[in-house]
Amino acid sequence: MKTLETLTFDNRFACLGDGFSAHVLPEPIDNPRLVVASPAAMALLDLEPVEAETPLFAEIFGGHKLWAETEPRAMVYSGHQFGHYNPQLGDGRGLLLGEVYNEAGEHWDLHLKGAGQTPFSRMGDGRAVLRSSIREFLASEALHALGIPTTRALCVIGSDTPVWREKQERAAMVLRLAPSHVRFGHFEYFYYTKKPELQATLAEHVLNLHFAECREQPEPYLAMYREIVERNAELIAKWQAYGFCHGVMNTDNMSILGITFDFGPFAFLDDFDANFICNHSDDQGRYSFSNQVPIGQWNLSALAQALTPFISVEALRETLGLYLPLYQAHYLDLMRRRLGLTVAEEEDQKLVERLLQLMQNSGVDYSLFFRRLGEQSPEQAVATLRDDFVDLKGFDAWAELYVARVNREGPVDQDQRRARMHAVNPLYVLRNYLAQKAIDAAESGDYEEVRRLHNVLSKPFEEQPGMDSYAERPPEWGKHLEISCSS
Repeated sequence: MKTLETLTFDNRFACLGDGFSAHVLPEPIDNPRLVVASPAAMALLDLEPVEAETPLFAEIFGGHKLWAETEPRAMVYSGHQFGHYNPQLGDGRGLLLGEVYNEAGEHWDLHLKGAGQTPFSRMGDGRAVLRSSIREFLASEALHALGIPTTRALCVIGSDTPVWREKQERAAMVLRLAPSHVRFGHFEYFYYTKKPELQATLAEHVLNLHFAECREQPEPYLAMYREIVERNAELIAKWQAYGFCHGVMNTDNMSILGITFDFGPFAFLDDFDANFICNHSDDQGRYSFSNQVPIGQWNLSALAQALTPFISVEALRETLGLYLPLYQAHYLDLMRRRLGLTVAEEEDQKLVERLLQLMQNSGVDYSLFFRRLGEQSPEQAVATLRDDFVDLKGFDAWAELYVARVNREGPVDQDQRRARMHAVNPLYVLRNYLAQKAIDAAESGDYEEVRRLHNVLSKPFEEQPGMDSYAERPPEWGKHLEISCSS
């Protein structure tokens, strides 16, 4: 294991030069202090958890000190925001401090959000607030614990620095980790600004460092695009299966690695609602829960356009056509497992669709339904869950099909069934009201709740003694919190 002073840096993106990013130093925040840290994320850098308690930890990730080996860079990119192309975006409040090379041979970007103004701030103050920093930290680590590909969050550092949003708040910084911070919007920027040499350099960089196995294919860039399509199909299948709503699926918020990227007005479903809009700013519902699947395809088509200098349109179109079948296969596999099914049958999609429609019409809690379905035998479980539904006749018809479907797989030991289902159906999910309670406490200087919630969410499938309140249905006020892009 290492200390903060002995990390090994290998800043490969910074070596691309000023055409890809600008050198910017972090603006320190006043009286930096640790709010919460993730031991699991620290382990990715070979850091012991005790390092988070040192004064140096808060000083570095509060912008006061830097390693000599770092070269902080604000990355430039563009993107389609709510369907409209914005020609220049970029890191307006974050800096890529550098890349750490760990003992396992992995590279991890250290990206400090809330680090102050950059050339790409576009009149913004370059700051992040404690509220949004806590939300990103919790979401990153909670999704990882669920098995959903995501950026990671090392820590949140609080401060006394005032910032103004709708009201005065306090600045904070969150340290984000990822193997790469290259977005769809990076390729779009160099494509639309007609900088073919720089675009080729970027493509080579991404291919060599993140898709090296594609080098062995006859058309390496096409193979890379196919891998990106496959990864995003699987990612969004996991979002849908676990009821995660991203909220702002702009192309500048899409990672080239197919990981969940940039957390703003996200939410996990409470009551199932296919039309749920988690972003209060999304007036047209472009990024509603059910729209995430087609928007994923739309974003991949925008990336395909930016890759036309390297790949034929026909090949791109054919590869993009793989997205929906791949998504459907991954999604059905996940939903079968959530229902306790171990083999595939043709009617499984209809079984899932009927259940979701019944849940929609009755306002059934999405996560708790699947958890409780595995608690008892199929016959006992559906009898217990029946009272949650308004359309009893419809649910009885579905329950009969479900029990028969389970029984066709043969006799099952209930203890084994429970263990198998509980391994994929979380008891604890990051509900917005839980995050808000932790934020309220943290804003008053009490960080125990955000730390406790982080610990609970780090083991979402395991029943944890004394933590029953984190597994309850939310109160009515908790279902109606307004979360916007500033969140």
